[in-house]
Amino acid sequence: MKTIKAEEVTGGDLLLDVRTPGEFGYEHIEGSLCDPLQGLDAAAWAAKLDGSRRCVVVCQGGIRAKQAAERLEAAGAKNLVILERGVNGWKAAGKPCQRGERRVLPLDRQVRIASGLIVVAGVVLGALANPAWYALAGFMGAGLIFAGITDWCGLAILVCKMPWNESGTNASCCASENKSKSCCGGAGK
Repeated sequence: MKTIKAEEVTGGDLLLDVRTPGEFGYEHIEGSLCDPLQGLDAAAWAAKLDGSRRCVVVCQGGIRAKQAAERLEAAGAKNLVILERGVNGWKAAGKPCQRGERRVLPLDRQVRIASGLIVVAGVVLGALANPAWYALAGFMGAGLIFAGITDWCGLAILVCKMPWNESGTNASCCASENKSKSCCGGAGK
């Protein structure tokens, strides 16, 4: 799948942001549409993405955008590219982001915080209560290794489902073109 730099994005491109509604509500590229990876209807988007307009798939750093682009391409979508380094790359290039009222941390930071808390809890409980709790820290370490090798993170999927990341808590997360099903849950009109 082809990637492009922020400087290569044009006004004629469709920007599809596949981050959670909470992340999108915190900050997003102006004019982008939000349809989270976990609920992405690839077939509906493929029907709209016939190749007449380039679709730039965006996430925070690039991993979810790659997964979404692969699903969209498998469903028959055409003229797809991935924004290199996602919103992080966009900001690093000096491009502006639209900020919302929500202050939800990006998913990768939420996962790092949760991982750290679980490891600390396992170590503290192992030292104070029962050494068997050390296994919790080991399990988290193994999960992080697995996520690093496979690019699949079960904890990220779980964190996506937390109430602060769900669409029902952020009615302002959708761009003007995307109002179907629920906030950010549809394929746009």
